[in-house]
Amino acid sequence: MKIRINKYLSECGIGSRRKVEEFILDGRVEINDRAVIELSTLVDVERDVVTIDGEKIRPKRHLYYLLHKPKGVVTTTDDERNRETVIDLIKTNEKIFPVGRLDYNTTGALFLTNDGEFSHFLTHPSNHIVKEYIVKLSSPFDFNDKNKLLHGIILDGRNSKFQQLKVMDKTNHLISVKTVEGRNHFVKRMFGRLGYTVVELHRKSIAGFTADGIPPGKYLIIDPAKIKNLMHQDDE
Repeated sequence: MKIRINKYLSECGIGSRRKVEEFILDGRVEINDRAVIELSTLVDVERDVVTIDGEKIRPKRHLYYLLHKPKGVVTTTDDERNRETVIDLIKTNEKIFPVGRLDYNTTGALFLTNDGEFSHFLTHPSNHIVKEYIVKLSSPFDFNDKNKLLHGIILDGRNSKFQQLKVMDKTNHLISVKTVEGRNHFVKRMFGRLGYTVVELHRKSIAGFTADGIPPGKYLIIDPAKIKNLMHQDDE
């Protein structure tokens, strides 16, 4: 079976689709001792020998973890300031990476994996992956702003909105929102655009997988069949 080299590398758990494409364009990837710089190059997964920086690449068993990220942990594979990272919370000898990111003091559902294709699927805007957040505001929410946030306000020069918004408490400080956006600090900036300050942010769920029931700092191992079903549900 032949597949594109960038897809093959991401499926081998080398990194996200973007990262492995950087490796290819930098000339670090070889197929049968010949350098590859075209992303569309095909590799025969049964016959070809693929290397990165001279090291042979072998397909890996895909792993999927759903972490309840706690406060004070960095969403990265390593940190130059030696702070605790989300990788430190997962007990595995395999090389994994977080899918997307949550800010240092943001909590909630975060996937970690060695499957680059899954990472690409979950983060690509065209797939409209739904994420639900619980937002705590420093001041009461004005119901007059609900329609603005649902129908759209201008952010980064374009119309931006939440798919759903609910007030969660009587003081109007706690809000639940759903969004398919993946832009950095999107939730905080949306509320900030209307003069609110987000003091706490928790991602309750992503793509239907929830952090509810998982203690902060703990994780679930997700069945690959569930991930496969998620990625191919539109094919049915």
